[in-house]
Amino acid sequence: MGTLFAKKTIRDVDVQDKTVLVHGEFDAPLTDDGQKVASDFRIASCIPTIQYLQEQGCRIVLISKLGRPDGVINPKMSLKPVAECLAKLMDQEVAFVHDCIGDEVKQACAQLQPGKLLMLENLRFYPEEEQNDLGFARHIASDTGAQIFVDDCFALAHREEAGNSAITRCVPVGVAGLHLAKEVDIITEAMENPQRPLMAVVGGAKISDKIEFLYKFIDIADVIAIGGAMANTFLAAKGIDIAESLYEKDDIGIAKEIMDKAADKARKQPFVFALPYDGVVARKIDKLAPTRIIDWSAHVIASIENYPKRPPHAASQIKDDEHILDIGPFTGSFYAGAMQLASTVIWNGSMGVTEQAGTQGPVGPYSHGTELMVEAMLGQFGHRPFSLVGGGDTVGYVEARGLVKAFDHVSTGGGASLELMAGHTLPGVEALQDK
Repeated sequence: MGTLFAKKTIRDVDVQDKTVLVHGEFDAPLTDDGQKVASDFRIASCIPTIQYLQEQGCRIVLISKLGRPDGVINPKMSLKPVAECLAKLMDQEVAFVHDCIGDEVKQACAQLQPGKLLMLENLRFYPEEEQNDLGFARHIASDTGAQIFVDDCFALAHREEAGNSAITRCVPVGVAGLHLAKEVDIITEAMENPQRPLMAVVGGAKISDKIEFLYKFIDIADVIAIGGAMANTFLAAKGIDIAESLYEKDDIGIAKEIMDKAADKARKQPFVFALPYDGVVARKIDKLAPTRIIDWSAHVIASIENYPKRPPHAASQIKDDEHILDIGPFTGSFYAGAMQLASTVIWNGSMGVTEQAGTQGPVGPYSHGTELMVEAMLGQFGHRPFSLVGGGDTVGYVEARGLVKAFDHVSTGGGASLELMAGHTLPGVEALQDK
């Protein structure tokens, strides 16, 4: 770590015995009642930074946002369950204050002992947080008595808010935590100096969210495999009848431009831009709804299922009331096969509607394509490429399957990882001190 990261980290400055304000990766999903943490993946990512600061005798004040309370106090978005979860993970007390500025914060910080942890309440309970308000940041800095600010929240690095941007103008020293530096290093290395062949697996709902991301990968990747609802927009742009499937009508032109750019590259050098050849369709998103496979391009499954008769016309046609909800088995096999030749796979976006639970185990009726990607990346078919996973729904699926540690790197940042992969600078990182 540290080969590409150009900002100072906690290892580059004297933190000994200081009061340190740490903006942590604590925007964890909570249960519906807001009482417990549903996944500790993000919270655990900050532990190495906290432990390093404890070893230096620091007094550690933890801040974070959680959810989108829109500047009002919402008990279901309190960071108190996060403090309790961190205490359990680290097997030590994490004190909590039900505010992030004011007298109670001043008093708690003044009494904080070396090596001890104090977490403040959700910054976004104040509208000034998302406004990147300098006065609010000054309040936080003065009330906590912070001598050093440490940003260890990669997920918010693409935004400018008081707790990661304005705050750097209010505390004498602003540096990165170990987790933030590691995220930027690994993603930058994978984009700028990947082991080749490089394959990008891109899914999710919207092309519009990933235009620059897709253009970047056409420039640098050897293979791009498209899935999820965004594939429907590409299919519609190719003239395939997608019936009731979710797609972005306004982005048909963009889809055509992306395919033209990909085709132009493929004419000049070995390059594959792959769209689904078949799909899983159903009349509604329901775990009990019957599914069927439609192969509008490959015609393999229909031919096998109907042999020795010719496959009926309907085998390649989506009915008017049907939706494409997953890539089909031929497509999944093709993508998995491509991974057997790839040295690096960057995955952002699921291949289908992975949120729908199944009736026969953890894999839902529209998750088979995504599951096949997981198996291929983890070496189930022989070869195991370096795997980098990003994107909220993708990470959520990997977490739900208990497979976070099985991949080489699972990013905590959805939007931040997309921005970094697209080649953009991250405001939350830029605000920190240069090496």
